[in-house]
Amino acid sequence: MPSKILFSACLAGFKVRYNGSDKPLPHPTLLRWQREGRLVVCCPELAAGLSTPRPSAEITPAAEGATVLAQRARVMEISGGDVTDSYLLGAHLALETARRHGCRFALLTDGSPSCGSQFIYDGSFSGQTKPGSGVTAELLRQNGIEVFSDRQLEALIARVEAEELP
Repeated sequence: MPSKILFSACLAGFKVRYNGSDKPLPHPTLLRWQREGRLVVCCPELAAGLSTPRPSAEITPAAEGATVLAQRARVMEISGGDVTDSYLLGAHLALETARRHGCRFALLTDGSPSCGSQFIYDGSFSGQTKPGSGVTAELLRQNGIEVFSDRQLEALIARVEAEELP
């Protein structure tokens, strides 16, 4: 059976990012997977009821997704609003979506406090990044789903192809 991939909605061309933009990732393999019905498009923030556009958010204090899941850090908006509960809900909804569709892999947008899988912003709202995972990426990993960033597309393709060898 072909592998299914949970796929960030902004990478699919939907204008769902915090600033109302998208981050399309055009690639022949992704287009083929889309035609084959293998991409399961998801935006954890919208699933949790956050609007587009919305204030930018970062994990504070200088923590990452695992710390938020352990309830030792918060996701805060630049305006001061605490959106931790929404990010936790979005992560759990993304996990449920992945499970329902049998996704073994996820391709998510790096940098996001939700979907970042290689790096996230450092919580200072100064544009500085640090290695780490967002809330959704971390929850997916903790539940056995292999997570790749938009910068790791070729690695995901290789991994999926290796998985599907006869």
